[in-house]
Amino acid sequence: MIWHLTIDCAEPARLVAFWAEALRYRPQPPPDGHTTWRDWYLAAGVPPEELGEGDVVDRLEDPSGAGPRIWFQPVPEPKSIKNRLHIDLMVGGGRSVPLAERRRRVDAEVARLTGLGARVLSSTDVPEDGTYAVQLADPEGNEFCVV
Repeated sequence: MIWHLTIDCAEPARLVAFWAEALRYRPQPPPDGHTTWRDWYLAAGVPPEELGEGDVVDRLEDPSGAGPRIWFQPVPEPKSIKNRLHIDLMVGGGRSVPLAERRRRVDAEVARLTGLGARVLSSTDVPEDGTYAVQLADPEGNEFCVV
């Protein structure tokens, strides 16, 4: 089975730029036989007025090929409630790493991501059970965690 993650959004190119940096992914090239995604969409029958102006930038891939592809699907309605599914960026190293070091790693990644346009929503810090995580929102408000 092959699968990809689809994220509904208002501005695909904006989220592609953010998540490419956040995940260290890259924009996915168009399918063989097409020089751009716009060409592919037109060949697939998508009306030009639905594509807007310029090329379409709406897909990411893991350069190593290990992670799932991500498609940022444009939708007309804004995000209105908390995500039922979210991404966890696991940068701390797991419970075998001392909590102080995990905090340092998580906080460094949070600083990098907020510099890219994310905003911090909350954090969970429970030293007695070794838990430290920060909840953030991407530029369109989609929640994700850094653990």
